[in-house]
Amino acid sequence: MFQCSPAKPSVTTSETPTVGCLCHSPIFARLNAVLTRKMSRRSFLGHAAAFGTLAFGPNVALARTPDAPTSPVAFTNVRIFDGKSNALRTGLRVVVEANKIKSVEPQDKPLAAGVQSIDGEGRVLMPGLIDAHWHAMYAAMSLNDLLTADAGFINLAAAEQAEQTLLRGFTSVRDMAGPSFGLKRAIDAGIAAGPRIWPSGAMISQTGGHADFRMRYEIPTAPNAPLSHIEVAGGSAIADGASEVLKRAREQLMLGASQLKLAAGGGVSSNYDPLGIGQFNEAEFRAAADTAENWRTYVAVHAYTPRAIQTAIRGGVRCIEHGQLIDETTARIIADQGIWFSSQPFLDDEDAIPFPAGSPNRAKQLQMSAGTDTAYGFAKKYNLKTAWGTDTLFNAKLATRQGAQLAKMKRWYSAAEVLKTATGTNAELLGMSGPRNPYPGKVGVIEEGAFADILLVDGDPIANIDITSDPEKNLKVIMKDGRIYKNTLALK
Repeated sequence: MFQCSPAKPSVTTSETPTVGCLCHSPIFARLNAVLTRKMSRRSFLGHAAAFGTLAFGPNVALARTPDAPTSPVAFTNVRIFDGKSNALRTGLRVVVEANKIKSVEPQDKPLAAGVQSIDGEGRVLMPGLIDAHWHAMYAAMSLNDLLTADAGFINLAAAEQAEQTLLRGFTSVRDMAGPSFGLKRAIDAGIAAGPRIWPSGAMISQTGGHADFRMRYEIPTAPNAPLSHIEVAGGSAIADGASEVLKRAREQLMLGASQLKLAAGGGVSSNYDPLGIGQFNEAEFRAAADTAENWRTYVAVHAYTPRAIQTAIRGGVRCIEHGQLIDETTARIIADQGIWFSSQPFLDDEDAIPFPAGSPNRAKQLQMSAGTDTAYGFAKKYNLKTAWGTDTLFNAKLATRQGAQLAKMKRWYSAAEVLKTATGTNAELLGMSGPRNPYPGKVGVIEEGAFADILLVDGDPIANIDITSDPEKNLKVIMKDGRIYKNTLALK
């Protein structure tokens, strides 16, 4: 990025310090390499957008979204996965106007004047992917940084990760705990690039529960003690008793939560709660559920065990996150009451969060992941309304594996079932937010009137779901809200 002429020997006198050109210092070399890499990537994104560069407006520090297209765009010569069907549709093209799909029409229909086109050359066109359990603020940052870093650093790092999430083909995420309201606003305003975010805000937790990350020396809490760092940052909200849960629930809705998240049982990454314990009682869940219902949305809970899940359901909760340790009785209850089962392919493999060997967290991780096969077996047996997400936490390398985590679902489902879950089915869960839905309209499908969140894929993901594991290679076009963020093909 920066260049200068080769350093020349200088004449040194007693009055002249021997300081060479800064350009040749190791520190400058590292900075120059980082800036060159960043600007090269942004340059690629800008040229790929086809409608112009990623604009840097006056006084804007972060990359903005591409300019809106000035004319309709048609995707021609494509096979379509519509987010609902088991097979690809052929003989059709998709026309996008502004930020919506204007039509899905016969390929041989005359194309209107002024419409630009992208020839898919037989590739698969599909809806943008949806991660129903993502942590936009937590996915790629270490827990230590999250507990100690200032809010500015955390938000800047999260913005960078949001752009990477979008470039992995995930155009929508349901954020299941974290202070993502500012990031969402920046993305929606075009200040930063990233997916649509359905935020939950702070996870509401009891004292000593899954979202209580206070230090032991902070306990007992003095009557007028200040909130902990993570509570002030909006990562968690500690509440004990129905009245406190009611208040914290209302606070998150006030801030813009599209749904609420409570911790109903023990967790792997938390330090004080054994995996098998229940957290909150029925009255406390009812306080949150009634509050959500008044706002015409719903409560989801972190829960693994039958005890935690059944108590939450009796309290009015409508979505279970995880559920790896469910039994058959609990699965039947979930099915009978039409509760959503939002789970993740947690296995003891390369994608497991690397907790230290022999640590209590590692022991809980092994116990939890051992139940994953059984849980998906019950989900299939009782035809549970099953959503998919990653729940990636605290590790930048694992965050890059988002598409690989989706491909891992082939262990239990067909490729078509996996794709439907990560598009049309997950979109149904997003719709549970009702009027709290921050993006009224259809996502997760290719149909007239839906938001133009579109991927053009090299290869057939129904035949080979592993295609999603390498988005850099296999995603040829990424469009969100009608704007092209990546395009390696010609726009005619």
